[in-house]
Amino acid sequence: MTTEAAISVRRTDRRRRRVLLELGIVLAIALVLILVMPVLLSGFRLNLLGRFLALAIVALGIDLIWGYTGMLSLGHGIFFALGGYAFAMHLKLQIPPDASIQLPEFMSLYGVTELPWFWKPFYDFNFSVAAVILIPALLAAVLGYLVFRNRIRGVYFAILTQAATIIFFNLFNGQQQLINGTNGLTDFKTLFGAPIGAAQTQFVFYCLTVFLLAGAYALCRWLTSGRFGSVLIAIRDDEGRMRSSGYNPTGFKVLVFAVSAGLAGIAGALFTLQTGIISPRAMDIAFSIEMVIWVAVGGRASLVGAVLGTILVNFGKSFLSEQYPQSWLFFLGGLFLLVVMVLPNGLIGALRSQAGPRLWAILGKRQYVTTYPSLETDPDVQHERQNFRN
Repeated sequence: MTTEAAISVRRTDRRRRRVLLELGIVLAIALVLILVMPVLLSGFRLNLLGRFLALAIVALGIDLIWGYTGMLSLGHGIFFALGGYAFAMHLKLQIPPDASIQLPEFMSLYGVTELPWFWKPFYDFNFSVAAVILIPALLAAVLGYLVFRNRIRGVYFAILTQAATIIFFNLFNGQQQLINGTNGLTDFKTLFGAPIGAAQTQFVFYCLTVFLLAGAYALCRWLTSGRFGSVLIAIRDDEGRMRSSGYNPTGFKVLVFAVSAGLAGIAGALFTLQTGIISPRAMDIAFSIEMVIWVAVGGRASLVGAVLGTILVNFGKSFLSEQYPQSWLFFLGGLFLLVVMVLPNGLIGALRSQAGPRLWAILGKRQYVTTYPSLETDPDVQHERQNFRN
C-alpha cells in the first residue's frame, strides 16, 4: 500500500470512528429521554420537555443556515407556523361521519357552507405529512432563489425575512372564515381514532419528537461534514473568494434554506400536536427572534449548542414565569445580556475554550495546538517531502 493510500485509509477510519461515537451518544441520549425521563418527570413536565425538543428542531435549522452558512433569518416563524397549520388542518377534518355538519366548527360561525378547495387534500394523512415539510421548503426555495441570485445577504437578508414575517402574519390574521384568523386552529379531537389529549397519545407524540430530533440532528451533522460542510463554511467566511474559486453559492444557499425551512415545518407540526393549538402568533417577529437567541445562547455552528440552548432557555423561561410572574422577563433579559457580553460564542464555545484545557490538565495529558501541527509527525508533510526528494 502506498503512503497516499495509507493516509486516505487512516483518515477514513478516523472519520468513521468519530461518526459512530457521535451516533452512539445521540442514541444513548434518545434512550434516556424515552426510558428515564417519563419516570422522573410528571406528565405536565414531560409535555413541556416534548415541546422544547420540538423547538430544538427549529434551532438546528437556524444553526444550519446562520451558524454554518452565515445567513441570519428572522422569519423562521413563517415556516414553523406553516408546518403547524398543515397538520392542524388534517386534525380539524377528523369529523365523525354522523356529525350534522361536515365542516370545522369555526366555519359555520362565519357562514361558510362548503369546505374551501385548499382544505380538501388535507383529508389524506400522507398528503398532510408531506405538506408539513414541502410547503415550507418550497416557499423557502422560491424566496431564497429570488434573494440569493441577486446576491442579497447580511443585514439586508435579515430585513427581508423579517418583512416576510409581517406579511404572512397579517395575511393569516385576517383570514377568519378560512383558517379562523387570530384565534387559529385548536380543539383537536382525535388522530387515527385516539383522543389527542390522552396521556398515552401525548407520550407517543413525545417519543416521536425524540426520534425526529435525533434524525434532524443526524441530517444536519451529515450536511455540515465533509466537502458540503466545507462549502457552507466558505460561504459564511468569504463568499466573494468562493465565487472567485469557481463555485456558485446560490444553489448551496437555496438548498440549505429549504432544508432549514423543512425542519421548521416538522417542528411546527410536532409543537401543534403537543400544545393543541396553532395561531398566527407563531409568525410573530418576537418568536422568530427568540429562535435566533436559542442558537446564540447555545453557540453558533454547534449542533449540540443549538439543542442545549433551546432546552435551557425555554426551561428557564418556564421556571421563571412560574416563580416570578411579575418580573420573569427582566431575569430572562438579563440572562441574554450576560451570555452575549460574557460568552459571545455561547455555552458550547465557552466549554471548548475554557473547560477543554482544564480537562486535559486534570487528565494529565498534553494538549496539542492543532493550528500548528508537528511537521515531523504529519504523514501528509512526510509524503510531500519524499516526493520532493525523488
